[in-house]
Amino acid sequence: MNTITQIGLQQRDRAVNWHPYTQMKTADDIIPVVKGEGAYLYDIEGKRYLDVVSSWWVTLHGHAHPYIAQKVFEQLTTLEQVIFAGFTHEPAIQLSENLLKLLPDNQGKVFYSDNGSTAVEVALKMCIQYTYNQGKKKNKILAFKNAYHGDTFGAMSVSGKSYWTRPFENMLFEVVFIDTPHAGNLEDLKRQIENIADEVACFIYEPLVQGAAGMLMHQARDLDELMKYCRAQGILMIQDEVFTGFGRTGKLFAARYLSEQPDIMCFSKGLTGGTMPMGITTCSEQVYEAFWSDDRHKTLFHGHSFTANPLACAAALASMELLLKEETQMNIKQITRQHSVFVKTLELHPKVENARHIGTILAFDFKTGYGTSYFNEVGKKLYNEFLQRGMIMRPLGNVIYLVPPYCITSEELDYVYRNITEVLDQFKDQ
Repeated sequence: MNTITQIGLQQRDRAVNWHPYTQMKTADDIIPVVKGEGAYLYDIEGKRYLDVVSSWWVTLHGHAHPYIAQKVFEQLTTLEQVIFAGFTHEPAIQLSENLLKLLPDNQGKVFYSDNGSTAVEVALKMCIQYTYNQGKKKNKILAFKNAYHGDTFGAMSVSGKSYWTRPFENMLFEVVFIDTPHAGNLEDLKRQIENIADEVACFIYEPLVQGAAGMLMHQARDLDELMKYCRAQGILMIQDEVFTGFGRTGKLFAARYLSEQPDIMCFSKGLTGGTMPMGITTCSEQVYEAFWSDDRHKTLFHGHSFTANPLACAAALASMELLLKEETQMNIKQITRQHSVFVKTLELHPKVENARHIGTILAFDFKTGYGTSYFNEVGKKLYNEFLQRGMIMRPLGNVIYLVPPYCITSEELDYVYRNITEVLDQFKDQ
């Protein structure tokens, strides 16, 4: 296809579409993508791009995976959709059974929704109504500073205050924000919580990695200590594994680094292998039982038209099957090993600060002398430079990160590392 066709698609897109996290007036031309295969996406001119961010962290096994596609096709010709109030189906039952087997043993029930933000909304509503159903009133929420849990109003409320949430700040509910834990602040955090514990409905957190905040990382032992204290104070805990779930941290879930167990967990992104939208909120039997009543007013009044959509369930079942294969687990270990070696190289570069990694996630701060910021203009320059080199990387301002699909080869990863080093050298004197 020729350049005119690409320009034509770009013009048509601009005429009708409003893209996420994009200032449309100043945005560069959108790239029309026509095909995905493995770790690559192909534009309309045939140029291929190595998808190093797994298309917003969702594509676990690569694009257009034939096994997932086959399972979705088989489901599509059998049952594509059914209302999940008053009805059920085998894919939803099987998915819930399979997932619960992999989670902390206190997780007992699965509630389906559409995406990560709605999985968080469900979790927050569960916690607030949990106390309400017991005749109590706990309206405060505890969350980490710099958190990101989604873009709906409840999810925004428990996300760190920023330019993203500023237009809505008078419409968000009360949240107490605390620092992420480390050995030096744990006792102070406990004192902060103790003063308000009787008013706190729940504590929501991203375990080990705060993704959208710039891949900020904290230690499992410190989070464990904080969780243990919250448990002693009777505070429910929501573990948001929308990003960290399904192998991203090197283990199936960040929960596997922790000895303490959350009351509620949230999932999306890699849940279906990036194939279809789906959100899941799981909870303990203790939480579920607060809604189990002859009184219909104690019902969790929440639902979505596409709750437990059979096609999405089929995709999630296929993705989970692929994830548990020895080959995939070996690939995750190989990515983790390569990251650990490259981090040591990055630490020696004069343009790099705070190189870090856990599992398949690698990040570092591009040194600008002005700290880190989502609005740092160097991010756009780096993004375009990597695009020119055939790599899709989406820096968070001056934070550069890798979240590759598990099918990426060692050679492809080495290509990414080599190009990152070349780009850093290119910007070294700027």
